[in-house]
Amino acid sequence: MPNEKLISPRKLSGFMELSPSKQVVFDEMVDKIKQVFKTNCFMPIDTPVLELSEILLAKSGGEIDKEVYHFKKGDTDICMRYDLTVPLARYVAMNSESLSFPFKRYQIGKVYRGERAQKGRFREFYQCDADIIGNENLPIPADAECINLVDKVFKALNIDIINHISNRNILFGYCEALGLKDKCNDILIYLDKIAKIGKENTLKEIINLDVSKEKAVKLVSIVEKCGSFDKVLSEIDSLTDNELYQKGINELKELSKILNAMNIDQNKVVLDIGIIRGQNYYTGTVFEAVVHSHPEFGTVCGGGRYDNLAGYFTDKKLPGVGMSVGLTRLFDQLDNNNMLPAYPVSTTKLVIIPLDNTLEECFSLCTQFKENGVYAEVNYSERSFKAKMKDANKREIPFVMIVGEKEVDSKIYSLKNMATSEQKQLSFNESLSEILKHYNNQ
Repeated sequence: MPNEKLISPRKLSGFMELSPSKQVVFDEMVDKIKQVFKTNCFMPIDTPVLELSEILLAKSGGEIDKEVYHFKKGDTDICMRYDLTVPLARYVAMNSESLSFPFKRYQIGKVYRGERAQKGRFREFYQCDADIIGNENLPIPADAECINLVDKVFKALNIDIINHISNRNILFGYCEALGLKDKCNDILIYLDKIAKIGKENTLKEIINLDVSKEKAVKLVSIVEKCGSFDKVLSEIDSLTDNELYQKGINELKELSKILNAMNIDQNKVVLDIGIIRGQNYYTGTVFEAVVHSHPEFGTVCGGGRYDNLAGYFTDKKLPGVGMSVGLTRLFDQLDNNNMLPAYPVSTTKLVIIPLDNTLEECFSLCTQFKENGVYAEVNYSERSFKAKMKDANKREIPFVMIVGEKEVDSKIYSLKNMATSEQKQLSFNESLSEILKHYNNQ
């Protein structure tokens, strides 16, 4: 109503909203990732955005709990999913009797985290996940499959990455060997932050946990080990004979052999003991990919093994390993650094402009073009012919077909190539051939 104050249109901070042209590029990235998942034999599922709080918070812990959107509807305690892994564990536990193992699934969907809104951090974002779940056991080759998948995804996106790989059993076992088993989780939280808070601050925080300076130095020293698998393993192999530590060493050795067999470029993977991953559910292999030319992007893909996650939902042992691309953040970084393909102004390849009383014929032609794979539309607005041509040019539409009564009678239509300004008199089949030839030459 005219006397009422208008509400200013605005959106919540931390939520990405793209123009149609950028959305086309985003969707193409999703399609490429989905195709990689499919060709590597992963099957799709789609879990709800909302989960019961007792499910979603079963084993999150750490900083994640503080970021979860948590509310009640009546007597129901609800959370919005903060990742796609815990819902997967719940799904597999519910459906384990009907699934075939190893169960290889992918899911692409939005997740929600109540972070402080800032550049490069989103409260709603797309994750592209692929996981392998085993029944009772899951051999190390599954870890290699997921790391190989990371390599293939970023090749499909034409992005040069380096994958930093480690095994959490190394640090779990090292803490045990140093007599710090009861402090291990707190120690790993600080070691995981070493890149953010620096070496000296990390040492101080660990010492504040009532850890001796000598032991704190050893812990910081081992997470600084980074390089080729052979080099790092030779440096840390004999630091301790702790059983869990040596389990991590042996798993990394086996993983390295399988990655070599998969022909992954050895320059694209490094063994980095400082890779810990913040979520408490990771138990073995962990990895994080960074863009080689832009390390300031931070982690663009991460994942790892979680042997005990489903244990909160079932007595069955259902170990898993997975990878996840945070696509919203990656897209935003690529966009801000002019690293995306050119945005299409329109996906339309042909616009048909009716003259006189030819609207029905134009829609009939449009339907035939669509049935033959041409993205076509009819400009049925009441604007002038000149304005319609100007609009087609502005939207960078490659072809315009002009249909008047003469064209309807003769079945010969005026097809204009907007890039060359060449205009030809062609039949429908000839027009179709001309447009498809243009498609094929692009």
